[in-house]
Amino acid sequence: MSPPIIDRAAASTPPALARHIRGLSDRAIAWLFIAPTIVLLLAINIFPLIWTIRLSFTNFRANRTNAPVRDVGIDNYVSILTDPEVWQPMQATAHFVIWTILIQTVLGFSLAWAIDRKFRGHGFWTTVILVPMMLSPAVVGNFWRFLFQPQIGLFNYGISAVTGVPPSSFEMLGTVALAPWAIVIVDTWMWTPYVILICLAGLRSIPDYIYEAAEVDRASPWRQFWTITLPMALPFIMLAVLFRGIENFKMFDMVNLLTSGGPGSTTEVASITLKREAFEKWRTGYSSAFAIILFVTVFGLANIYVKALNRVKSR
Repeated sequence: MSPPIIDRAAASTPPALARHIRGLSDRAIAWLFIAPTIVLLLAINIFPLIWTIRLSFTNFRANRTNAPVRDVGIDNYVSILTDPEVWQPMQATAHFVIWTILIQTVLGFSLAWAIDRKFRGHGFWTTVILVPMMLSPAVVGNFWRFLFQPQIGLFNYGISAVTGVPPSSFEMLGTVALAPWAIVIVDTWMWTPYVILICLAGLRSIPDYIYEAAEVDRASPWRQFWTITLPMALPFIMLAVLFRGIENFKMFDMVNLLTSGGPGSTTEVASITLKREAFEKWRTGYSSAFAIILFVTVFGLANIYVKALNRVKSR
């Protein structure tokens, strides 16, 4: 019978290395194992962040590597914060984030509550509802571009069947008033299942005996919902809002595929502006400062929100 693999590994370890490892504490061995991961994270995340901060104080352009790089202090930050053309994409981003979070939270929690009732065939319908979340954003973007076509798109014909408006009389992606809502619709269709999963986990974490005690006290279903279901599921709902808020604030691929920021600059969110400044105008220092401003904004708002979430969880 062959010796266990651990014995063979120990036998193949050089004596000098084995003596050195035996002298290490458990804490040192733990750091030895996680050190490669820490180095990888530093290389992938921390170093690019530090380098971006450094570039944000310069006039560096990535397409002019031989040009002299000059320190400009906080001029890039001042220029961004005082530029009206930058605030328009920020307003478009806020519109997109607020409406997608609101609609996805209401729809997600409502559908999660319905699925939690465990009606007949709920397993099948749960799987069907979760399908959009499993698709690639590139596939979803191209799929909805076809649906939004005014001549042959099924979306226009569906609206026409309900309202009586001719299908070719409006264009979701080419109209200033409708294009922002088209993006909201697509993102809601794709990511509401994600909110459903989180809310469903919260609903199923509520013990049954609480509802049984409420029924003994003759609490109505409406009363049970407002005093038991909603308060106990609220931390999960807030967690879903946090995740979707962060993701939607940096949304790029969906908007780029559907409208590329158009018509005009109606749907130009902050990430589209950042891409254009960095890779079309090649204002690398300026775009680095813009990226830092976006990072600080998201990080600060997320920290404030997490503190509120912790207060709700501790109640």
